[in-house]
Amino acid sequence: MDRIDASILRALEADGRLSNLALSEKVGLSPSACLRRVQALERSGVIAGYRAVLDPGSMGLGFVAYVTVGLGTHTRDAQAAFETAMATADQVVECHNITGASEYLLRVEVADIAAYKTFHTNILGDLPQVQSISTFVVMASPKTRGQNANVQAP
Repeated sequence: MDRIDASILRALEADGRLSNLALSEKVGLSPSACLRRVQALERSGVIAGYRAVLDPGSMGLGFVAYVTVGLGTHTRDAQAAFETAMATADQVVECHNITGASEYLLRVEVADIAAYKTFHTNILGDLPQVQSISTFVVMASPKTRGQNANVQAP
């Protein structure tokens, strides 16, 4: 990857709907050269896809929390059961297996504190392998992924 590829990636991460013409002008390439580079980045897997960025608040999901979950047992079966439950829980938009005092970090988006309490009690609380739950409520998000992308040429 060179500095032009890095420029292409930064521009597309900021606005994945840029036309090839607008992108080529932004990075200083001809449209055909720009398209070839974008297609090469897609083929190599560097660009894994394109998607819309949704605003949870506009969809009635104004309560966002990060939740750490500790398991009582550390077996493959316990982890698989937990991961399956999280994959089917609509409230969970991200689930990460982490190191440290807890095994999992979740990003949960729901309508309000009452909806979170229902998730906490009826989903997480009902899982037999869950030993501990800690909740961190998001008050604001001054920086999110895609802003000032960490894309650098070697």
